[in-house]
Amino acid sequence: MKILFLTDNFPPESNAPATRTYEHCKEWIDKGAEVTVITCVPNFPKGKVFAGYKNKWYQKEMVDGIKVIRVWTYITPNRGLFKRILDYLSFCIAGFIASWFVKTDLIIATTPQLFTAVAGYLTSIVKRKPWVMEVRDLWPESIKAVGAMEQSRVLKILDRLVLFLYRKADKIVVVTDAFKERMIACGVQPEKISVIKNGVHLHQYQPREKNNSLVNKLNLQNKFIVAYIGTHGMAHKLDFILECAAQVDEERIHFLFIGEGAFKQRLVDMAKRMQLKNVTLLDAIPKNKVADYINISNVALINLKKSDTFKKVLPSKIFENAAMGKPILLGVEGEAKALIKEYEAGLCYEPENKNDFLKQLDSIYNNEERYAIMKKGGIRLAKDFDRRKLAIRMFTVLRAIVPSTRLKTTTKVIAIDSVVGDR
Repeated sequence: MKILFLTDNFPPESNAPATRTYEHCKEWIDKGAEVTVITCVPNFPKGKVFAGYKNKWYQKEMVDGIKVIRVWTYITPNRGLFKRILDYLSFCIAGFIASWFVKTDLIIATTPQLFTAVAGYLTSIVKRKPWVMEVRDLWPESIKAVGAMEQSRVLKILDRLVLFLYRKADKIVVVTDAFKERMIACGVQPEKISVIKNGVHLHQYQPREKNNSLVNKLNLQNKFIVAYIGTHGMAHKLDFILECAAQVDEERIHFLFIGEGAFKQRLVDMAKRMQLKNVTLLDAIPKNKVADYINISNVALINLKKSDTFKKVLPSKIFENAAMGKPILLGVEGEAKALIKEYEAGLCYEPENKNDFLKQLDSIYNNEERYAIMKKGGIRLAKDFDRRKLAIRMFTVLRAIVPSTRLKTTTKVIAIDSVVGDR
């Protein structure tokens, strides 16, 4: 089976969409697929081309058996709606054109970058091949939830576009049960939707001895580290966490933020203005270093803005931290909260509720017996969400779409990833 995969994000970018795409493609290759990824030059999240790359019209490389085609796009930091739309449109057009020259049995397109999903749909028409729409975030609902755009005619058009794509896709793959329920409510046939949740590659994330040299480097000796590693965006409401940090009296508790995003500089300025001595903000780190920083933390912090839309999401950070035995301090309601409670993998607080946050933080810090239970619960959770098993399950879904009589070799998939998707 030949799979063509069109995605905004791909390694060496290290956000959740890039990781999911890469790990799934690797597993599909091991199952005998031939995978081609069409993507842009790595630049997320700062909007700056990574060292060793140039923003050229067309270039090829091999990444662990994956054939990667990188196309020119309009590159901009993850700030400003108009510029980001230009970014998405440029990739839609360039990726669509590049796909003409790739033989494939199947096309996969991922949202929320709907313009890339449009490219996947158009490619399916030109090539007369089935396409799969992978939904990692509900657009335009997520745009409304973070307040990036007021209710307008544009949002109404995006609503219609989403429903059109749902109808035209041969198959829809979603990352949560709540997403499936929402689509069914929109009139999508249940049998058309498959749920393939986020997960973790267990061999990359395992409990290990704390790296004291890294602790010393960060000057965090004898600290109880509450770590947030990921995108600092509109959806993540990290200014709320800084406000909470200002009210923490226990000197041992220290907040560690690692990452980039549209709100990063605002958070840096806010921490300086508030003179927060219990907060450290670091730049983004390579994906292969993430486990080292999870390792030195005591608690994994996962926070999103209070919104009914985010009750449907399942942040990928949960699985990596849980696999390393780090209790989760979760500020997300809905499906994510239910999962944490089911496995006793952490404690949950009401989003944007300072009193509840401080109460749960105090509980996770002072109750050693409960802390030990949460460590074990997290490891158990991660084993049930092994990324390898999930990738194989998705491969089975793909194979069912392309009859074996039509498979002469392998498959190539087109996917798009999420703005809030790296929660």
